[in-house]
Amino acid sequence: MIEFKHVSKTYPNGTKGLVDVNLQIQQGEFVGIIGLSGAGKSTLIRTINRMIDITEGQLLVDDTDVSKLSGASLRKFRRKIGMIFQSFNLVTRTTAIKNVLTSNVPDMSFFKVLFGLFTKEQKLNALDALDKVGILDKAYTRCDQLSGGQQQRVALARTLNQNPSIILTDEHVAALDPVTAHQVMSDFKRINTEMNITILINIHHVDLALSYADRIIGIRAGEIVFDGPTSQVTQEVLDSIYNGSAVPQAGGH
Repeated sequence: MIEFKHVSKTYPNGTKGLVDVNLQIQQGEFVGIIGLSGAGKSTLIRTINRMIDITEGQLLVDDTDVSKLSGASLRKFRRKIGMIFQSFNLVTRTTAIKNVLTSNVPDMSFFKVLFGLFTKEQKLNALDALDKVGILDKAYTRCDQLSGGQQQRVALARTLNQNPSIILTDEHVAALDPVTAHQVMSDFKRINTEMNITILINIHHVDLALSYADRIIGIRAGEIVFDGPTSQVTQEVLDSIYNGSAVPQAGGH
């Protein structure tokens, strides 16, 4: 479970990234986080794996106080949290399988990393991850020869290869065309359902969030202004998130 307890984030320039956020996210939930640019969506996502430190409050992941982690314990903690970005962050001049295998690097010796000495088991696991996202046939294709959607699937496979319990995404479909975006979102939904992985998506496309997420968190100026099931998201709720009009908070979380 992910638990925010009165969490706030103030940047050095005085900007309020998060303001007194209180949330509980259960294992296996698929959560869409929506709001205007600069509302705090990325900040919310990135505090979970300590890419951004909180200023006040307490953030717990499976009862671990994230703020108290450092060094090896922080690196170990981050292994169970996958992060996928809009830019894919792939080494495009190498193959899909080699990109997936990079998720093993933190657990390998310098010598093995230097010479690319991956075990048979590691290679089979990487192939299995590519199979789970439907691009096993592209395992030995260079990533710069893949489409945007295929590259995003490689990024997802790389994350799955680290066996995460949580996957965070930061505008992961922003660079994709509408058809491909739906295909990638379908992959995420299937992984969420089949593997019970908690998925939090920071997304601008409200229609995609409503189509695939089970729960919507709306954020405005660092404050949570809506938190409830996707079925409760009305035009009135969207007006509250994007235009600042008042609407009662949804219940259930």
